[in-house]
Amino acid sequence: MKRLITLAIMALAIISCKPTKIMLPNVSGKAGEVIVVIDRNNWEGNLGAGVRDILGSDCPYLAQKEPLFNVANVTPSGFADLFKVHRNILIFNINAQNQSEGVVYRSNVWARPQCLIQVNAFDSEGALRLLNENSERICNSFEQAERDRIISNAKTYEAVDLFKTVSEAFGGSPHFSTGYKLKKNTGDFIWIADERQYTIQGVLIYKYPASENENFSQENIIAHRNAILKENVPGMFENTWMTTSTYIEPTVTFVKYRGRQFAQTRGFWEVQNDFMGGPFVSHSFYGPEAKDIIVVEAFVYAPRFDKRQYLRQVESLLYSFEWTQTATTSATAE
Repeated sequence: MKRLITLAIMALAIISCKPTKIMLPNVSGKAGEVIVVIDRNNWEGNLGAGVRDILGSDCPYLAQKEPLFNVANVTPSGFADLFKVHRNILIFNINAQNQSEGVVYRSNVWARPQCLIQVNAFDSEGALRLLNENSERICNSFEQAERDRIISNAKTYEAVDLFKTVSEAFGGSPHFSTGYKLKKNTGDFIWIADERQYTIQGVLIYKYPASENENFSQENIIAHRNAILKENVPGMFENTWMTTSTYIEPTVTFVKYRGRQFAQTRGFWEVQNDFMGGPFVSHSFYGPEAKDIIVVEAFVYAPRFDKRQYLRQVESLLYSFEWTQTATTSATAE
């Protein structure tokens, strides 16, 4: 009996020595919202104006003006537990006694999945300088956090059959959440959409043979886009089809994202001989054997609503693209 009691005490001691895993609550707040922790004087001064200019700048390629993020100010004294679980937080720690100046990026401090950025400065002028110097990375960090939440949700509630269908045709696929349905599949062209009463969030996946040069020039990307969409995406009426609007010229930027490289094109789509239209964004990249150009494209039609969040949701799916094991092995062997 004494031996059993001794063993029980030892077991309890071992268990008590194990570190306790802290369970963080889920984040709060609306998608696309950032809490800015800063005192009232700085919020109403040059530093606050700088924050609003950067985080509240116009979201690109939307028909109406919409801010990149919605920002809300909370003073340090009012930064209680209610705000600490917010999804996106930007904190300004301005104190002459700080050991150093700089910008610190942290995840899941008080909630999960949370993005927290802290600007440490000796004074307001230094904080504004750090904000401007790091503006692109700060915006990208919040954007990536929003994107990761959408991708995580898509994988949790995934329409697995769509990943399989696209992968069989292209060697890889984005991850689609439930609600997205297959509309068309020709082998070289797949159309998937989440269609509601007043909104459409669509994804187009297609490919065409790679050429010897200028595969990712704006002219080449748009020319192939227009030709393929004319053949595969008809409008509601006879002699109508989706094409690229020439009202504002599309732009192409080159992106490296988690081991993948692609040309990102942003612009407006419209329906030829009709009045429908909206924003689109596409990723163009080489197929596994570099013989084809694969394009995954997201577009939105939401004439009654602001479009920032609709586009952010469907655009995030493009970033979830993954090659299958077979495609990866083939590319490596090549």
